[in-house]
Amino acid sequence: MYRFAIVASEYNSVIVDRLIAGARRALKDQEQVNLIRVPGSFEIPLAAKRAALSKKYDAVVALGCVLRGETPHFEYISRAVSNGLQRVALEAGIPVGFGVLTVDTVEQAMERSGDSGNKGFEAAMAAFQMIKVLSEI
Repeated sequence: MYRFAIVASEYNSVIVDRLIAGARRALKDQEQVNLIRVPGSFEIPLAAKRAALSKKYDAVVALGCVLRGETPHFEYISRAVSNGLQRVALEAGIPVGFGVLTVDTVEQAMERSGDSGNKGFEAAMAAFQMIKVLSEI
């Protein structure tokens, strides 16, 4: 039994709420699962780092949705969030499950947050599996 923080964006909440539901399904048998909401995907790495460094959690699951628009904003946010979360995992030394969707359309986001192929579920499972991997090293 492990302790998890789910750090999730409020932005695109219809999609992110579905990712959260998937992550909660994956972690239903765990000791503790705390949800931390942040305004948008850009804010996820900072909250994830604070959670990871708090020593309250064995892993963090990061959930958000960045939709491509007509400006380069998509690339900046996607890259910043991806790199930021990788740094959190490496610096804090605990798993960070990556469930931040980077999609072209709402339809793609809905598909990746549905009951089948839910990326929130997959991110939570990856974090859970990494706890086990790290304990064996």
